[in-house]
Amino acid sequence: MKVIDVEDAIGTVLCHDITRIIPGQSKGPGFRRGHVVRPEDVSELRKIGKEHLYVLDLADGYVHEDDAARRIARAAAGPGLELNEPVEGKVTFTAAMDGLVNIDATRLLKLNSLGDVLFATIHGNQLVRKGRHLAGVRVLPLAVPEELVADAERLLAEGEPMVRVRALKPARVGIVVTGSEVYKGLIKDKFGPVVQGKFESYGCTVLGKRLVSDDEAMTAKAIRRFLSEGAEFIVVTGGMSVDPDDRTPAAIRAAGAEVVTYGAPILPGAMFMLARIGDVPVLGLPGCVMYYRASIFDLVVPRLLSGEAVTRDDILALGYGGFCEGCATCRYPVCGFGKGM
Repeated sequence: MKVIDVEDAIGTVLCHDITRIIPGQSKGPGFRRGHVVRPEDVSELRKIGKEHLYVLDLADGYVHEDDAARRIARAAAGPGLELNEPVEGKVTFTAAMDGLVNIDATRLLKLNSLGDVLFATIHGNQLVRKGRHLAGVRVLPLAVPEELVADAERLLAEGEPMVRVRALKPARVGIVVTGSEVYKGLIKDKFGPVVQGKFESYGCTVLGKRLVSDDEAMTAKAIRRFLSEGAEFIVVTGGMSVDPDDRTPAAIRAAGAEVVTYGAPILPGAMFMLARIGDVPVLGLPGCVMYYRASIFDLVVPRLLSGEAVTRDDILALGYGGFCEGCATCRYPVCGFGKGM
């Protein structure tokens, strides 16, 4: 920082806000910290009473904070995002569409460890709607060495984009509702409509809903029938506990599915099963999905619809942050449920 005459300030960077007072009308910043002085600014600065300024001279090898933020943001951004022009040195990332936000937390830590780069995001692997702000980036000083920006760009060029929004692929869904009490008409099915509504909110088409008794062969047959009809996603509701009458896990296996995991460190959602028949996900959903606004369903299904190959390790990782506090007024997704490291 140095003091120079105002007429010599063109091309330099203001180190502080400069107040403009219009008597009887307003008082506020006429020029903001970080502003690059232009030729047309000189007369206005003199009218404010400024003959000298505290400035930074952008010497060779230094980058203004706005340009640094732009470059780092562009290097970090993948598909499905919009970037604004810098405001007070910060570029904001906004979802350009509905979808699943993916954030590489490992690279984010490396980026913030470079020094003078400040990059903050929301939690990844959650469904976001168009227009939601997802991240922001700026640098700490008014000007940073070109080498720092280049290091950040090289780091962000490795692999997939650090921040992106994946569109959900609308799937044709088959719903199998288990339970002899429902199949026999003793009680009304309340599980199927909940699951159908959730899938339709993601843009999916429900091919149908089939009621079956607590019979392994009957349930397996219903699963295979949906496959023959072109289902791209199958869910089986209920019958997931260790009760001897709950035969859904065995029925999913009998239908020819390869089980990815049975059981999840999620509450609600512990008795969840993720399996696949070829490329078709087959889920065994415990009863909690019917009663809770947010459960294992809401953490896993959007990831599957985005094309992500969810693994057993991915499910196990949900344990950190996977405990629902059961708030009297549910605020999900504006809460910590399902948002781990």
